[in-house]
Order: sequence, then structure tokens, then C-alpha cells
Amino acid sequence: MTSLTNKVAIVTGASKGIGAGIAKALGAAGAAVIVNYYGDANGAAVVVAAIEASGGRAVAVQADVSQVADVQRLFTEATDAFGQVNVLVNNAGIFGFSPLENATEADFHRYFNTNVLGVFLTTQAAAKQFGDAGGAIINIASSAIEMNGAGSGLYTASKAAVVAISKVAAKELGARKIRVNAVAPGGTETEGAHAAGFFAQEEFVQQAIAQTPLGRIGQPDDIAPVATFLASDDARWITGAVIFATGGYP
Repeated sequence: MTSLTNKVAIVTGASKGIGAGIAKALGAAGAAVIVNYYGDANGAAVVVAAIEASGGRAVAVQADVSQVADVQRLFTEATDAFGQVNVLVNNAGIFGFSPLENATEADFHRYFNTNVLGVFLTTQAAAKQFGDAGGAIINIASSAIEMNGAGSGLYTASKAAVVAISKVAAKELGARKIRVNAVAPGGTETEGAHAAGFFAQEEFVQQAIAQTPLGRIGQPDDIAPVATFLASDDARWITGAVIFATGGYP
């Protein structure tokens, strides 16, 4: 079993969905977890309670990762709670689909402020915080970067930027024992996906299942072990990688 004993992890956007799954998996592997959230305090509290119920340690910290002051406070509260930080999972993000010709300047900034600027700011903070022992940064991208589906322009562009930042940071930070990798999930059943209406049409769901070699829709628990592995010393020789966790789709 992957061990994260003596590790302290920040997971951004961890109040639900993939982020919640990763936070709970890191806690189960022995890490102390900072459950970051933007607006869903109740969801974050549920995740913290689940980690603690399994014998782990966790605290919830509200922060907007697109704001420098919030990011600094996030890392300060993490070190105040657990003394250090050596794992960062950048999961906070937004998604949605509409034609490029309908997108506005506000739409552009909404996607890039959270999905890209957030990764940039937290990576900077982690690089300063990790110290001589180094650490691991795992950025959640998307299989959309390979599919380039109609209507996904801003989302796909923002996640492609996440991959670019991951690969560049891996080269820049490697000498400091900081590994940077990305995970690109495929279609995953989350609260956000349901809210966006992706599972409202049974025909769409069945078509997606039929096109997935492993024969089902992904779940947060399918993504969490990948992030947990990359956070661990078992992945000590892996950096600059993008791991597609899609069940083989598309």
C-alpha cells in the first residue's frame, strides 16, 4: 500500500468530486490533509469528517486560489496546522462548454483565473514552502486536451496550459527535489458533471460507456489512487509526466 506517512498535503477544490476523492485517499494513505474550498464550507467539512473518521488528520481552509493573498494564507494556515507542506494537488477548476464565438472576455478570465492562474500561484507558493526535502505537485488536467471537442475551447485551452506549466515546472524545480506531474481524467461522474447536465441524457451516457474499453463511467475513486501514487516516494523517479486516467476513452 502506498504510504504518505509524515506528508502534509494541500488539495485545492476538495469539497466535492475528484478533489474530495483525492483528499480522502491521501488521508487514508497517512498524509495530513488541508481540504481547500472556495465556497462550499459544508462540503469541505464532510470531507474533513470522513478523513478523521478513518483515523486521519485534516483541516478545511477557505481560499480563492486565483488570489495571491488567499494562496499565501492557505499555505500559512497549512503550516500552522501541521508544521509543513510537501504535497500540493491542484484540483480547483471550472468547466463548461459553449461555442468560441459566443465566449466573452469575462468567460475567458473566469476559466483562466481559476484553472491556470490558480495553478501558477500555488506552484510558486509550494516551491518556496517545500524546503530542502522537496516535495510533489500534482496538477489535475483533462483528457479534453486530446479530444479538442467542439464547444470546449476555453476549457481545453486552460487545461492545456496546466499541462504546459507542469512540464516546465518539472524542469525548473527538479534540482530542488520537487516533482511536478499532471493527471488527465476522462469523463468522471461528479456533482459538477451532474449539475452541468452531462448525465441527463441516457443515450449520451450509454454511448460514452460503449466507447470506453473498460466499460463504465469514471468515478473520483478511479482518479484518487493515481494522484496518491504520484504524491508518494514510490513515484520518486517520475516528473514532467501526464497520466491519462480515462478507462481507455476515447
